[in-house]
Amino acid sequence: MAEQNEESPAAQETAAALDPAAQKNAQLLDLLHRLFGADTFTDVEEPYGLLTVTTTRERIHDIISGLQQDQELQLNFLTTMCGIHYPENEGKELGMIYHLHSLINNIRLRLKIFFPIADPVVPTMTDLYSTANWMEREAFDFYGIIFSGHPNLIRILNVEDMDYHPMRREYALEDGTREDKTDLFFGR
Repeated sequence: MAEQNEESPAAQETAAALDPAAQKNAQLLDLLHRLFGADTFTDVEEPYGLLTVTTTRERIHDIISGLQQDQELQLNFLTTMCGIHYPENEGKELGMIYHLHSLINNIRLRLKIFFPIADPVVPTMTDLYSTANWMEREAFDFYGIIFSGHPNLIRILNVEDMDYHPMRREYALEDGTREDKTDLFFGR
């Protein structure tokens, strides 16, 4: 029964041909491959219709700079950038996610990079986007990611003398010693 529900590759291509978002993503991916090489991007996905690709921190600045300057794409708006922490991914525990947007062409792109927690250094994007300043300070504050070349990399929301990064998955979400949170008090 499960075999009947699986679509063949031809059926998937036909479905993609009918979906305008999938067509736009295919064109964008083709352009990315032409500009930077097919081996530059890994883990290509389309969650919720948003093209998502993974690259390396060594290439991220050149890629984003090239996309910003490309006259065809015009990805001139950095919607957001944020840190992520996956402690189970050995050698790639920390990461950054960049969302780029072309307001003129209505194109969106998500770029991801991963790197070891022991070496949390990535290049700054403040020379490309002014908005990166505060977003990088937030990622430094909460995840401990260091942005080389950042003009003022200091904590933005937490106190200066804090010696840890609270958004890393190294800390329990709740105090395990609390007794008022047991199911006994909630009638379960």
